[in-house]
Amino acid sequence: MAVTEGGRAATIGVKALPSGGDIVRRLIVTEFITLDGVVEAPGGEASHPHAGWTLMYGTPELYAFKLEETMEAESLLLGRKTFEQFEEAWPGRDGVFADKMNAMPKHVATKRTDELGWNATRIGDDVRAGVGELKAADGGPILVAGSATLAKSLLVWNLVDELRLLSYPVIVGGGLRMFPDDRGLATLELTRLDRFDSGAVLHVYSFRG
Repeated sequence: MAVTEGGRAATIGVKALPSGGDIVRRLIVTEFITLDGVVEAPGGEASHPHAGWTLMYGTPELYAFKLEETMEAESLLLGRKTFEQFEEAWPGRDGVFADKMNAMPKHVATKRTDELGWNATRIGDDVRAGVGELKAADGGPILVAGSATLAKSLLVWNLVDELRLLSYPVIVGGGLRMFPDDRGLATLELTRLDRFDSGAVLHVYSFRG
């Protein structure tokens, strides 16, 4: 387990985040999540009455992890709604994190047929096949941020290699969830556990074969 000591997040039994260049590209799903399993409106989106439930729990160590995670990724895979939210938020910002977000290639699961812009390309109508092709191509890790509907489909299709859940000590009484409700069984291995000063806890899981 991990404990917090001296104002720092201490980690026991941590595996370092792997570098890029895998033979088969790793697909990593990263989500903010409440104790009751909700992933909706973590940053203030208007769709939930308790929107912004992550905002009071930020710490320098937590931000450092999100920067580490983003710098590790070679490209983003996003659902339409998350892509449009990110596209609105990031191009006007600067700094290391924003520069990486703006520069990364984005692959978007969307039915939009117009030019997407922001270094983004549309995945074909067969999203499952399109993501499979992305994983089989040359390159480093593919990061799925938010995009709960897409993440749920990727879990059903067994395309996720690693699941990163940043859990917050809040209960919001319902909302959008990302896990399939199909009675399917998946077994995972906990490879990283961080507890931050604010009470947020990071769980990193890899999927067993």
